Amino acid sequence: MVRDVGISEVGPRDGLQMLKGIMPTEKKKAWISALAASGLPEIEVSSFVPPKLLPQMADAAEIVAFALTLPGLHVAALAPNAKGAARAIEAGAHKITLPLSVSRSHSLANVRKTPDEMVDEVRQSTRLRDASPSRPAIEVGLSTAFGCTIEGTVAESEVVRLAIAAVEAGADEVGLADTTGMANPEQIKRVIAGVRREIGDRLTGVHLHNTFGLGLANALAAYEAGLRAFDSSQAGLGGCPYAPGASGNIVTEDLVYMFESMGVRTGIDLWKLMAGRRILADAFPDEPLYGYVPAAGLPKNFRPAA
Repeated sequence: MVRDVGISEVGPRDGLQMLKGIMPTEKKKAWISALAASGLPEIEVSSFVPPKLLPQMADAAEIVAFALTLPGLHVAALAPNAKGAARAIEAGAHKITLPLSVSRSHSLANVRKTPDEMVDEVRQSTRLRDASPSRPAIEVGLSTAFGCTIEGTVAESEVVRLAIAAVEAGADEVGLADTTGMANPEQIKRVIAGVRREIGDRLTGVHLHNTFGLGLANALAAYEAGLRAFDSSQAGLGGCPYAPGASGNIVTEDLVYMFESMGVRTGIDLWKLMAGRRILADAFPDEPLYGYVPAAGLPKNFRPAA
């Protein structure tokens, strides 16, 4: 499959963690299968957090094991610390993302550690990676990289400092996360340029939220700034319980449509992708599902990028 950009679907992790109900394990498997069948190259399928804190993710190991059976799928998972990373490595995840919040207040609320303490968790996790025969990729997601609902402005110099620290701690990749949806396109380009000057191609992608309706504009800005990896969530589900007022992720269906209509190849079949929404709608009939493209339908003249 030829792709110009890679889209990582985070709904089964980021989306489900924000819902009050719990999707049954077999329905999760059906949803992940439908997402994979659409051509999504990577899916963040779960989170290795204590079940008592996030019962929606209690079946993480089983979900990873199932996802590994889907041909060609790159299986990603989130771990909040080295203990979670050890579980994710044992389960066989191909990629493990550790959140490293630039905002000290958000970091303490989210993972009960300061940013620099989280750098040590990254270091411990990369040592576990190096000792593992499977050697999964370790990604550091720099949360609140564009603003914090608790602290407000986040210093761009701190984003750069922590990106460097993550790489020095052994991270394979660094992503920039607009956890609160406060970013704007010019800021996106500026921060990407600043981080890239220091860590080069270790900066791989962005994770964007749509709180102020700028999610797709910010995705386009990141693309124009040279990034080619994007997180998104089917139906726009997601958010952060420790970022008051922040809404869900950018909608996968809308992101795919934007790129394909521009002639940028995602390798994703939009018709199959939208069919996966039915599983969500059936599992959570009272949950609002977002997306302009699913609501309007594809225009008659739409043709995927060749």
